[in-house]
Amino acid sequence: MIQTNMKFRLITHCRFLLGLLFLSTYFIVGHVNATPKIEQWSTANGVKTLFVAAPELAMLDVAITFDAGSGRDAQLAGLSQLTHSLLNTGTGALDADAIAEQFEDVGAQYGSSVGLDRSSVVLRSLTDAALLEPALKTFIDVLAQPSFPEKDFLRLKNQALIAIKDSEQRPADIASRAFYEAIYGQHPYANPTLGYKETIDLISLNDIKSFHQKYLVAENALITIVGGIKVVKAKEIAEQISVNLAQGTKPESLAQPQPSKEVADIYVPYPSQQAHVYLGQLGIQRGHPDYFILYVGNHILGGGGFTSRLVKEVRVERGLSYSVYSYYFPLYQPGPFALGLQTRGDQAQQAVEVTLQTIEEFVNDGPTAEELASAKNNIIGGFPLRIDSNRDILGYLSLIGYYELPLDYLEIFTDKISAVSQDEILNAFSRHLQPNNLVKIIVGGPKGGEQQ
Repeated sequence: MIQTNMKFRLITHCRFLLGLLFLSTYFIVGHVNATPKIEQWSTANGVKTLFVAAPELAMLDVAITFDAGSGRDAQLAGLSQLTHSLLNTGTGALDADAIAEQFEDVGAQYGSSVGLDRSSVVLRSLTDAALLEPALKTFIDVLAQPSFPEKDFLRLKNQALIAIKDSEQRPADIASRAFYEAIYGQHPYANPTLGYKETIDLISLNDIKSFHQKYLVAENALITIVGGIKVVKAKEIAEQISVNLAQGTKPESLAQPQPSKEVADIYVPYPSQQAHVYLGQLGIQRGHPDYFILYVGNHILGGGGFTSRLVKEVRVERGLSYSVYSYYFPLYQPGPFALGLQTRGDQAQQAVEVTLQTIEEFVNDGPTAEELASAKNNIIGGFPLRIDSNRDILGYLSLIGYYELPLDYLEIFTDKISAVSQDEILNAFSRHLQPNNLVKIIVGGPKGGEQQ
C-alpha cells in the first residue's frame, strides 16, 4: 500500500512538472529574438544527428525521422501508417498497457506520425536522469524491438478500416483524395496515408514486420534533439539510440512524378449544400531555388489570409466563399500547388471562374509594390512565432536534416524573404503556374454549379 501511494505521488509529480513545462513552451520564449544554433554530427554507425540546446526548460524532445512515409507503401497503401501505429503495442514482455504505464510513470510522452515522404517517432521527457533514462530505454525498445502482437494488429487494422470508411463520408477528404489521385496518377504520392479498404485488407503481419525491418533502420534514420542538455549528453543519447537500430540499407529515391497529359475536371456527387473545391497542379520539390520567391508570391496570391488577392476577390468582393487559400507543398519530389475553397453548391462554378481569373491576372501581371511590401512584413514579422517552442524547432530540424537543407536555413530565412523582388515573382509564377492546366475537383452541390 505504501509503495502504491509513493508511485501515485511520483506519477502525479511527473505529470505536474511535464504539464508545467509544456505550458511554459508557450510563455517562455527562448528563441524569439535569436535563431537557434544547430549542431550536427554523425553517430558511430553513421546516423546524422541535429541538436539545438534549449537550456530555458528542463525538458527534452527527441525525434527519429525515417525515409519511411506512405510513399514507401508500394502496393499496400496504409502500410507505413499501420506499422507505426503498432510500434508501442508490444516489446519483449511488455504489452501496450505496460508500455503506456512505463512512459506515464516518468511523465514522458510518446508519439509517431507518417507523411508522404517521412515518418517520425518522438519522445518528450523531463531531463532529470532518474526520469529521462527509463523513458529513453522504453522509447528505444518500442522503436527497435517491437513485438507486433497479433491481437493489436487485428484491432488497429479494424480501426484503420473504420477511419477510412469515415473519411469516405467527408466531402473535404473525398475532394483531397481525388485531387492527389488526379495530379499523381500511379505515383506513390497519389495514395492517402490511411490507405484504402482494399489495401488494408491485404496487409498481413509479415508485411508489417518486413516494413519495419527494411525502413526503420540506422541507414535510413535521422536523429533530432532539442532540449535542456549539453551537447555531450546529446551525443550520448544519439549513440544510445543509433546503436540499437539495425543497420539495413537506405532505399532508392522515389521516382519523379510526371505531369498528366490531360487536364482533369472532376465532379463528385455528394448530398450537401456546400461544395468543396480543389484546384492545382504539380509544384516544386523541397530545396528548389525558386522556393522563397514562390513562397512570397503565394502569400500574396492565396497564402496570406485576409490580405491575399483570392480572399479579396472571392470572399470580400463577391461573397462566394467563407475561406479560400492556396499553398505550395514541396516534397522530396515535386509536391502539389493546391488551392482550396468551400462555397454554396450552386455558386461553385462562378467561384472557380473568379479564382481562375484571379490566378491568371497574378501570373500575367505579378504583385504590386504595396502587396510585396506587406507580404514581406507579414512573413518576417511572424517568423519568430514559428520557432518559439522546442517542438517547433524540432520540426524544423527534421525538415532541414531530411531534405538536406543548409544548416543556416533558419538564419537566412528572413534575408531570403526580404530579397524577393516583383520581377522575380512574375518570372517564377509564369514558369511554374499554368492557369489553363490546373486540375479541378468539385465535390458536392449540383454538377457544374448550376442553379437549382
